[in-house]
Amino acid sequence: MSATDFWRGKRVLLTGHTGFKGGWLALMLERLGAKVTGFALPPPTQPSLFELAQVGQGLRSVIADLRDAGAILSALREAKPEIVFHLAAQPLVRQSYADPAETYATNVMGLVHLFEAARQCDSLRAMLNVTSDKCYENREWLWSYRENEPLGGHDPYSSSKACAELVTTAYRNAFFRAQNLRVATARAGNVIGGGDWGKDRLIPDILRAIVAGTPLRLRNPRAVRPWQHVLEPLSGYLLLAEKLYAEGEDYASAWNFGPAAEDARPVEWLVERLARDWQGRFVWEADPRAHPHEARALRLDAAKARLQLGWRPRWRLETALTRVVDWQQAWLAGQDMRAFTLAQIAAFEEDSPA
Repeated sequence: MSATDFWRGKRVLLTGHTGFKGGWLALMLERLGAKVTGFALPPPTQPSLFELAQVGQGLRSVIADLRDAGAILSALREAKPEIVFHLAAQPLVRQSYADPAETYATNVMGLVHLFEAARQCDSLRAMLNVTSDKCYENREWLWSYRENEPLGGHDPYSSSKACAELVTTAYRNAFFRAQNLRVATARAGNVIGGGDWGKDRLIPDILRAIVAGTPLRLRNPRAVRPWQHVLEPLSGYLLLAEKLYAEGEDYASAWNFGPAAEDARPVEWLVERLARDWQGRFVWEADPRAHPHEARALRLDAAKARLQLGWRPRWRLETALTRVVDWQQAWLAGQDMRAFTLAQIAAFEEDSPA
């Protein structure tokens, strides 16, 4: 059975569909023929991928809050999903310092509300909870983290994602196995792509610097991150969800989706490359001000996904950066961004693994 055949007609609930990553996944599911219900807060930025790519055209959109247990229960009862992708979250490290209570309420108790609703959803066969590469106890070492490394988190965001991993394991063991519901978690690297206007994120910060004509100020130019185009982990999520649904409990565990080792690069390398692609339209400088703690180095080992799922990254970092610039320049030129975004997804699907 092809991936297209598998997804055609499947009832899917996607939380976080108004966000950057969720918007891309919603469009991928639409192309595959799934019947998608989205559950999320209103788009978190203006502009947004959700609005520019008209993501709402291809799904039923429920605008609500995961902190409202009744709202998510009602959404599951109405959608009767077979598969759930959980992407809704408070996703920013620096915001978690500003409002830790809201971060834990959304990222931990919001997940509990979803799981409680799932316990009452007889149609549900598979769930994928997307956490973060920051869920690990970061020891600032040079090698990559594997799925069996200790969980931790220096800041409230990272800690909340480690908590979400523990909550998932507890519900899987206590309830979901007996319910014949297969639940996995996914930990992805730093994603980049067109349509991201998030606060304190590199690509949006570059765009703002270009528009304002001011230097880009980098908090941690030497910080190393596992950069990848947003379509890379999303393709892994789709593959993992299919395996959970069709083949069962063997896949109900934690999974890393990260780039090749050589694509874990310092922030300043990425910025220099983007400055070249933007033909010198911005310059950068180190921000000397004091900032909340952020990890200096983070790398992911995705060997498990490669060996057991057959998942492989398709776009090397240089190609991913070119695709980002192409998308942003198309938007600045006033192109049809729904058509452009769908065309980038089609090009990704047609490319062979790197």
